Amino acid sequence: MTLGAAPLHTFEDYSKAAKVTVGKNVSKNDKAVALILDSLTELLKIERTILKASAEANDEGTNIMMRGFITEQEKIVWMMKAWFEETI
Repeated sequence: MTLGAAPLHTFEDYSKAAKVTVGKNVSKNDKAVALILDSLTELLKIERTILKASAEANDEGTNIMMRGFITEQEKIVWMMKAWFEETI
């Protein structure tokens, strides 16, 4: 709301708007890591869009939160890619 948009209100709304792939019955390590990498990569794209919008709106609180998320998730992506390449 701070950025001038209304939040989603129902699970159905969230499901329709979802861009992150949902995994089901994942039991193999490489498939699980690949799914997590894909999900985090998509989240990073979304978070960078929010980061840009929050900067333009001078919303320092949201901007700081997004920078923290991005920093941690980039680190996780790096570690998982390193693990994934070792297992191939």
